[in-house]
Amino acid sequence: MSFSFFKPSRPKTPQEVAKTIKDSLMALDTKTVAEVKALEKAMEEVEKNFVTMRCMLCGDGEVEPNPDQVLQLAVEICKEDVLDLLINKLPTLGWEARKDLVHCWSILLKQKVDSTYCCVQYIENHLELLDFLVVCYDNKEIALNCGNMLRECIKFPTLAKYILESPSFVLFFKFVELQNFDVASDAFSTFKDLLTKHGDVVSQYLTAHYDEFFDLYEKLLTSSNYVTRRQSLKLLSEFLLEPPNSNIMKRFIQEVRFLKVMMTLLKDSSKNIQISAFHIFKVFVANPNKPREVKLILAKNHEKLVDLLQNLPGKGADDEFDEEKELIIKEIQRVSRLPHLER
Repeated sequence: MSFSFFKPSRPKTPQEVAKTIKDSLMALDTKTVAEVKALEKAMEEVEKNFVTMRCMLCGDGEVEPNPDQVLQLAVEICKEDVLDLLINKLPTLGWEARKDLVHCWSILLKQKVDSTYCCVQYIENHLELLDFLVVCYDNKEIALNCGNMLRECIKFPTLAKYILESPSFVLFFKFVELQNFDVASDAFSTFKDLLTKHGDVVSQYLTAHYDEFFDLYEKLLTSSNYVTRRQSLKLLSEFLLEPPNSNIMKRFIQEVRFLKVMMTLLKDSSKNIQISAFHIFKVFVANPNKPREVKLILAKNHEKLVDLLQNLPGKGADDEFDEEKELIIKEIQRVSRLPHLER
């Protein structure tokens, strides 16, 4: 008597997993989505296949993943154009499926064939997928999932470079001020990664798009939203002080409009913003090659500036901060006494 029906089913191969994921995602067509029962059935199939994908990529808690199978699955997912479907079907996927996808995403991106990241290479050949993920910040249901996936992509210089140079990048200046706090915060995390992860890439971008970028960034620094002002000010000091951006900083501190922004932020009601503004303001003042326009502004406002700085909240027992403050006050007073400045 045969008891073969008690035998566990044969584990699927990576090729089979990729094929079943593709078929189940393609079943989420317009007709299926329009019918409740059909959609429920199709979604169950997708979720089941995503669990299989997750187990193959991450293990099941008892059995560790097989590295050869993990790599083969990534290769097949690219070969079958499943990567395209994973992104484009995101708005249709349920919460569990999205969670599994985000969990698997970073593992897929890390898979290498020889010296090539196969999934990264696929995205490089389908760069519109990155624009799709960026635009998804407008959909609060999937915004956080897309943010996670974007930040994994940004770890790779070629993908970060594309997003920075894409027309969709300017959307971040809107997304970081969305009314939904969680989405806005997540968008800012992605925005920050874009401007700090790859110094040389950022420097090239800022050099080529200086005016466009800083026109938009000035609006963040002067936003009525406290969180936006504080985060954008802190981020500004981070990426301006990166060695690859030294020429960008030199250009920035030549501009009177940004000196005025920092002077305004020194008067902010927030202690944190005042201190962050000081650390950028001091670079304007300490610049040995201050343009005449900057000297004029400092001289004209020297009494108010000295008063502001003397009353700037301290940082506890931070002697270095106090010393910097004194040096900046002395330099402002020195500039104000220059005989050739006409006020």
